[in-house]
Amino acid sequence: MAVSREAEEVPAAIREAVPEWDDEYFSSVAGRLLYNYDLEKDYQAAGRQWQLYGEFRAKTQKQFFHPALSYADHETEEHLFVQRIDRPTVETLQTFVDEGHDLADAWIEPNEEHYGTDLTFVVVAETIPDAVADYVSDFRDRTLLKFGYYGHYEVNLVVVAPDAENCVASQTADAAAAFRLWDHVPDSDEGLLSQVAKRFWR
Repeated sequence: MAVSREAEEVPAAIREAVPEWDDEYFSSVAGRLLYNYDLEKDYQAAGRQWQLYGEFRAKTQKQFFHPALSYADHETEEHLFVQRIDRPTVETLQTFVDEGHDLADAWIEPNEEHYGTDLTFVVVAETIPDAVADYVSDFRDRTLLKFGYYGHYEVNLVVVAPDAENCVASQTADAAAAFRLWDHVPDSDEGLLSQVAKRFWR
């Protein structure tokens, strides 16, 4: 796997745990994601195999002087599902959205500490049809759990055509930045995609 300069700053033990992809584009994207996501190859979920899967988890808390005296614990996470489909359709994306809701029902344990879960589906394509671009750019699907008392979950969509340097993402799909390899990402002591992680504390 081609490793970016940012990836080289990650401890070797983490880099060695990242799978290798035969697909050069997936390898480059993984080099951007590995700083914030645990990555897997050929991951099984929702009755299908995803060529790349990423999981991001974080827990925030407030405390009085000592970690043992903590309160307002919040758990946030993102599940990233990536698959190559040369010519995606709106119907395909709608299927992914339905699968996202099914996974949320199965994976999320609603409680007071759950703040938010993102389920982000990424399609790597040859081209992006106009109908798909319109659907994705206007898409937002946010579900409150127990009127927000148990947090929320959100389904996000991204469709990217790397050869055409074209990417369209739904309104809160910040992870799309990792898939725009043609875009320069500013250097940061916090890592390449620290801005992605920060969205959970907005």
